[in-house]
Amino acid sequence: MTLRTILIHPDPRLKKVCDPVADITDELRVLADDMLETMYKAPGIGLAAPQVGVTSRLIVLDCVKEDGEEPHPHIMFNPEVLQASDERNVYEEGCLSIPDQYAEVERPSEVTVRWLDRDGHERQQTFDGLWATCVQHEIDHLNGVLFIDYLKPLKRQMITRKMQKLKRERARA
Repeated sequence: MTLRTILIHPDPRLKKVCDPVADITDELRVLADDMLETMYKAPGIGLAAPQVGVTSRLIVLDCVKEDGEEPHPHIMFNPEVLQASDERNVYEEGCLSIPDQYAEVERPSEVTVRWLDRDGHERQQTFDGLWATCVQHEIDHLNGVLFIDYLKPLKRQMITRKMQKLKRERARA
C-alpha cells in the first residue's frame, strides 16, 4: 500500500467533475486500497479520488470512529444518490483537502446510494446520521463541489485565503 498525497484547496483538480469508471481494473483496486490507507492515516472518515489527483468516480469511507470498534470500510465506484430524505441534518464538516477548517452544513439526513463494489457488483444501501453526511460529502467531491461551497461567500473566501497561506508555508518548508 502506498500513502497518496492529498491535494489542498484551492487546486483546479478539486473542482473538476470526475469521469465514470467504465471497468474496475486491478490498478483501480490498488488506488482504492491506497486511498483507504491514506484516509485512515490522515486521519479522516472519507476520501474521494480527486483529492489524490485522480478524476475517476471513486470514494472510500469508514465512519466507525470508536476505539476498539471494528472498522467498516466502504469502497464505492460510480456512487449515486437514488433517494434523499426531506428531513435534514446539520453536521460540522471538515475535509482532508481543507485541513483544520470546519463549518456546519445542512444535508438530507438519510440517503439511498447505489454503487459498484471493488469486484464490480452493484450494491445499494440506505445511510443515515454521520454515514449519510459523509457519503454525500464524498459524492460532492466527484462533482467538483467542496463543503465550503455551501457556505456564505465571505466565510468561503476567508477559508480559501487560509488554505492559500497554508500552501505557501508548506511550499517554503
